[in-house]
Amino acid sequence: MKTSRVLGTVVGGGLAVLALLQLVPYGRAHQNPPAGAPVAWDSPRTEELARRACWDCHSNQTKWPWYSNLAPISWRIQRHVDEGREKLNFTDFQPGNEKVAEHAGESAEAVQKGEMPLSDYLLAHPEARLNATEKAELIRGLEKTFAAFAEKGEGGEVSRGAPGDVRRTDTAGPEGENAAHERAEGESGR
Repeated sequence: MKTSRVLGTVVGGGLAVLALLQLVPYGRAHQNPPAGAPVAWDSPRTEELARRACWDCHSNQTKWPWYSNLAPISWRIQRHVDEGREKLNFTDFQPGNEKVAEHAGESAEAVQKGEMPLSDYLLAHPEARLNATEKAELIRGLEKTFAAFAEKGEGGEVSRGAPGDVRRTDTAGPEGENAAHERAEGESGR
């Protein structure tokens, strides 16, 4: 009898705390701002994959599930969306912002390393799980879409994307990629 009374008190106290948490006015600002300048995707397929795996946190078209109104989970969701939109917003792309350009250039790498989409997002959104082929397609598409923002490698020479994918990021002017590559090889042979 004593155990059931303690259990009832603990459960009742827990429910009271959860009820009080609902009074905290954070995590329910679910207004999607108007869209601005969208990203110019390299292909419709890249956009389709990004919509499945990235859109809810990295756009102004977030689909807010019912549980995004319940504290404390609403706080985490709101923070993820706020941070995602700030770092890289596909529906309000601002490449002139240095931080946005940096995150755009690193987006393929984040997917490749498994940093994005977030694991807790994948738990609640199974449609965002990409198979190996889809993940490779998204990585290639993000690399092409944001190639202008890809971080230059050591000395501005080479940037690596997916394993085995090496491309020039500094074409050294109007003569183009081949001339810059030949010049670099000539200088290394001296």
